[in-house]
Amino acid sequence: MKNYLVIPKTLSKYRNVQTEYGGIKFMSKKEAEYAMQLDWQKKATSPRDKVVEWVPQVPFQVVLNGIKICKYIADFKVTYADGRVEIVDVKGVRTDVYRLKKKLVEAQYGIKIIEV
Repeated sequence: MKNYLVIPKTLSKYRNVQTEYGGIKFMSKKEAEYAMQLDWQKKATSPRDKVVEWVPQVPFQVVLNGIKICKYIADFKVTYADGRVEIVDVKGVRTDVYRLKKKLVEAQYGIKIIEV
């Protein structure tokens, strides 16, 4: 059963379709479906699988020697019942710019960005 609304829009460069789920507009149908999956995981019984909270569109500033290099926006920050926090990016197309920003954020913040 699908609980989301596809918002008609002009065709984008990578053919993603802006989609609304739970009152939040996502840049793609794939992102909205992942948000729906996270809501389902809130009902899990295992602390390893149980999602306590998820936050969409989490910004990270990349700064080197006091100079702002770029801004990266992760699709989700997910907190699990076992205390784990994951930064997740839902990807269809991995552009060169995305790969570079991902590496910069991982290096600066000491985190691992999970791609789905």
